[in-house]
Amino acid sequence: MQWTIKKEHEGMLIRDYLQQVHGFSRRILKAVKLDGGQILVNGVHQTVRYRLTAYEVLTIQFPPEEIGTFMEPEAIPLSIVYEDDAVMVIDKQAGVATIPSLHHPTGTVANGLLAHYAKHNIPYTIHIVTRLDRDTSGLLLVAKHRYSHSILATQQKSRQIKRKYRAIVEGHLSQKTGTIDTPIDRKEGSIIERTVVPSGKRAVTHYEVVDESTSNSMVNVVLETGRTHQIRVHFAHLGYPLAGDDLYGGSLNRIKRQALHCYEISFEHPITKEVLHFQSAIPDDMKIIQNE
Repeated sequence: MQWTIKKEHEGMLIRDYLQQVHGFSRRILKAVKLDGGQILVNGVHQTVRYRLTAYEVLTIQFPPEEIGTFMEPEAIPLSIVYEDDAVMVIDKQAGVATIPSLHHPTGTVANGLLAHYAKHNIPYTIHIVTRLDRDTSGLLLVAKHRYSHSILATQQKSRQIKRKYRAIVEGHLSQKTGTIDTPIDRKEGSIIERTVVPSGKRAVTHYEVVDESTSNSMVNVVLETGRTHQIRVHFAHLGYPLAGDDLYGGSLNRIKRQALHCYEISFEHPITKEVLHFQSAIPDDMKIIQNE
């Protein structure tokens, strides 16, 4: 990464410049100093105590990142919507897990990313910013390295990363627009299933019905919070489970996975600060059942 120092930042220590102007955390700065990164000013190595002069060129080279031994690169096709040195946006198909787990140790987006990184000599590990359930399709955001991940993670916590979902629920909602504000927690006796319980964490889902077929409703959904299975649990709680979501009462007769797709994402680029906006078409399996 490289910056030309502006007149307004003249006299700042490199340490202060990186932390105050570019949002470097102490952890990332420590990694650059101690784990094999480099700090260069006009091509000359410097320490973080170097005092900057206007128009000098500061270059930061991040150290290589250690890849966990539990993940192996796999040549899995990835639908890459966008990629630069800091971020990637991937359009994930249904049936593919985002990261390895006990039940899905291989064949994940992360495995495919490692192979992509190896092919293109990208010396980083996997930093997923917005994860999707295995059977949920659509757009997910990946940070290329620790610095962009730290900035995007902060955006995620402050709800600056905007995602919109489209879901097909069984039945016709009596209220065509609304907000579901009911707490969610893990269901007693299950490590996977969630449920609405008064003692759970607050969960807020905004929705709008955009189309109705004979037996289903297509809804646009925006999350105010990000609880596990939030959309699925909330609509099931109302009595309108997602089509294909047999974990929460949906029927598998016409679709074999929950009819849920992340069709839009927008975020501020961690380096350029430009607001990026991406969309994804609704997949065929959801189109088919909505048109029946």
